[in-house]
Formats: sequence, structure tokens, C-alpha cells
Amino acid sequence: MTVAVSAADLASAHALFGCLVREVAGPDGTATVDADEMLAWLPRTGVLLSCAVDRVSPVGAHRYTGPVRQLADRRWTPVEVPELAELIAAELDRRTGIGNDEFVGQVVASRDAVRGLLDGRPDQDPTPVGDPAIDAYVDSEQSLLYGHPHHPAPKWRSGDPAAWEAYAPELRVAVRLHWIGVPRELVAEDGPFDELIAALDPPATPAGHVALPVHPWQLALTGPLDARLRDLGPAGVPLRPTASVRTLYAPTADLFVKASLHVRITNCLRKNARYELTGAVALTRLLADVPLPAGVALLAEPAYRTVDLPGPDEAYGTILRTGLRPHLRPGETPLLAAALATGPLAVPDPVGWWRAYTGLLVPAVLRLWVEHGIVHEAHPQNVVVVLDAARQPVRMLLRDLEGVKLDVERIGDWPAGLPRSIAYDAQRAYRRIAYCLLVNHLASLAGALADARPGIEPTLWATLRDIIAGTSAQLGDPPALRPLLTGEPLVAKANLLVRWHRAADRQAGYVPVPNPLWRAAR
Repeated sequence: MTVAVSAADLASAHALFGCLVREVAGPDGTATVDADEMLAWLPRTGVLLSCAVDRVSPVGAHRYTGPVRQLADRRWTPVEVPELAELIAAELDRRTGIGNDEFVGQVVASRDAVRGLLDGRPDQDPTPVGDPAIDAYVDSEQSLLYGHPHHPAPKWRSGDPAAWEAYAPELRVAVRLHWIGVPRELVAEDGPFDELIAALDPPATPAGHVALPVHPWQLALTGPLDARLRDLGPAGVPLRPTASVRTLYAPTADLFVKASLHVRITNCLRKNARYELTGAVALTRLLADVPLPAGVALLAEPAYRTVDLPGPDEAYGTILRTGLRPHLRPGETPLLAAALATGPLAVPDPVGWWRAYTGLLVPAVLRLWVEHGIVHEAHPQNVVVVLDAARQPVRMLLRDLEGVKLDVERIGDWPAGLPRSIAYDAQRAYRRIAYCLLVNHLASLAGALADARPGIEPTLWATLRDIIAGTSAQLGDPPALRPLLTGEPLVAKANLLVRWHRAADRQAGYVPVPNPLWRAAR
């Protein structure tokens, strides 16, 4: 049997095995670490799997190395990605009583996509703008070659694989928006849309029409335009696909265009429903009156436009997000937080760097929730960190209002203009903060620092505990924050199980993971 040795194979196998350990074997008590080897027993199918652990994480976000292996005939044999997916699928089939004939194909397609990205990525950005800070930011958005490290098929997406090459951020592409002319009587909008898109150099529109930018792939996916709409073709300044694929950044205009894209990426179809359009602008207005700590800012979403027709409404809904330059000072560099955790993060003083990073981000997110009932899902793709000339964190930019929810137990009267779909109860709010901020974001970053400086993770978690405890004290030690400091397990989103059940992302459950903040108490 051929041993899986390519980078794409190893990354895919590690992500899949890690999901199995976190969501199934770990909670079931059938996963153990033995002499730097993770063993996962699948009791319903009688399969024993193992993989070497390069770094044992106190929150269960282990770093694996080498092939995943299966014990068969008293010998450990490497397992390739398709076979590993089949073994896990057989166990999940019996465990849940639900089959999934898509699962193995999605895992393999994700592995194949990673291969294509690794093979096709240019060594250098072919279309830099010449601004070092902005070019570094674009590179960070387009650097996530392996995707979510705790998803069974992180680079699986619907759509023609060949068509993906023109729009994949990992291939360092630049694109131009496609524009349609919409009769004024068929427009639904809010905010200064025309004022903002002027910087994108939109095409001229026929009399009585307004310009609406759409993702350049979207028209091919959704079919012919309604006869009342005018196809204005591709035009305007170049834009760069960000990590989310459907959100495009225009460096020269310093503006983000969050377009609908009828492609399913990991768990979700990336379209802008009407409530998401109206909610983005309404949240922008609400949050404008909410004070943020020094060094933290929100990228606003002040305008949307769509076609007011029942059929194509979700096809052409577009949100505009403000850019980065107003938040930058000379010598500073913005980077997508997720890009910092893609490999070992070597800094001269990792504890000091971590203290600066978490000291900016954590109090801001916790205060927004406890004081104002605003739940920002601060996972690493929703945060842009600004580094100074010495590469120290000096500012945090929170983004993507789709990931902002309101805790109904903390906000009082429901704000006008906001859909009830963004309401969370206190338990759901806590889980999203515990997962997005601590498990998804900071655990991955702590791991990257520990990969560069082995053994440092306990100190990092002790430092984080001090910051959370200090913030809690300033807020009057609210009961909502006590579970973080008293040992209650943290939670992780069950990406493997939600994919197995073919459920929407909002239906994803959670599994418990260790809380290293408790063990970090001094």
C-alpha cells in the first residue's frame, strides 16, 4: 500500500483524524495519548487508528505528524485519505443510524483541492499594488491553503473545480466585478451605496437604472438575468478574493464587496439573504453608539443593494464593508488573524506578544457581550490584527456583521430594524464566545507560538487567564464569565458531525473540550 506522504494528503488526514478524536472518540472515552501517539478506537466497527502527536494541546487541538495508521493483523499500516474516510464513515453510520453517501467524496475532493492549490499557487503575487502594508494584508487573506484545521473537508466546495481556479484566493487571483443595471423601481437598498461604489469605477448605467456589482462567477451559477435587468458586463478596478471567497477587497478603493455566491463552501451556501442585508446596515447603526476599548475598531457595513424581485433577491444581494486604511498608521501592517496560525509563529518574546494580542482582543469581546449584549464571533477569519513596525500587535479590527448576534437577556428592548434570527439566549451566546474566541481562535494561535517555542503553552494560558480574570473583575465578576475561570469545559463546534448529518451550519452542535484556563490558575 502506498504511504500518504504528500503535504495535501497529510494535512487532509490530520484534519479528518483530529475531528474524529475531538468529536467522537474523545467524548466517547475511546481516545488516548500513549507515548506521543494518539490512539482512537472505533468500537462499532472494531477499528483501531493511530497517529503520532507532534504537540499535545491542553485544549485538544493537537498537532499531528506522519501518516494515520490502522492496526490490522497485528501490524500498523498507513491509511490513505479515501480509506480513512471510509473507515470513519462506517463508524458514523453505525453510531448515528444515518448514512451519508456524499461524505467520502467530499473528503477526497477537499484533499484534491488542496493538491491543486499547492501545485497552482504562484510563488509571488502577480498583481501587487505596491503598498507593502496592503500587499501583506492581501497575501494573508490568500494564504489559507489548507483551510480550517478542524473540519473533515476544509477545502470542499460545490461548483466546477475548473471554474474555481479563476476565483480561488489561494491562487493569488485578481478579478473584476460583474455589473448589472437595475431599474430604480426594482431596487431595495439602504445606506450610501452609490457614494461608496464610486471608488470602484462602476460602468455607466442606462437612464432610470442603478449599478449593482455582483460576484463575477455568480451569473454563471444562477442563470440568465431577468428581462428587466441589464447586463453591464465586467468593469471597474481589480479586486482580490479574500479567505471567504465571496467577499472581495479592492485595494485601490479600500473597500470590501460582500457578494452573494451560490457555492457551498464547507457547510454553507454563501448567499446574502434579505435579512442579512438589512441586518448588516441596522447593526452598523446600532454599533456606532457602542464604545469600544482603545485599540479595537469595527469594520462597518454601512450599505447594501439588491434586486427587489422574489426570484433573484438572494442571487444579487451585495453588502459594502469599509476598509483598512483609516485604522492604519505609518509603519503598521494589517494581517488576517487566521494566517498567523498556519505554521510555527516565531516572535522574539512570545509571552509578551501574546499578552499584547490577547490584551487587546479578549477584553473587547467580553465587554461587548457582558455590557452590551453583543456577541461578536471572533474566530480567526473575523479578526484583522494590526502589527507595528516591530511586529507587535497594536490594534484589532473586528469584521463581518453576519457573525454578530444579540443576547436577548442583556440588550433590553429589541432594536428596531434587526431580524429576530440574530437573537441568542445566554447559553448560546456563551458557547459562541467560548468556541469562536477561545477554542477556534486563541487555541490555534497559542499552538502556533508553541510550535515555534515548545513547552510555552501553559504560560500562554496562564497569561490569558490573568487577562480574563482582570476583565471579569472590572465588570463586577458577572456569573456569565465564571465558567471560564472555574473549570467548566470549553466547547468546540462539531464540524465532522454536522457535515455527516448534512445539516446547516446554524444547526451544528458542540462537544466539550478541556479548559486549560482552570489548570493555568496560579
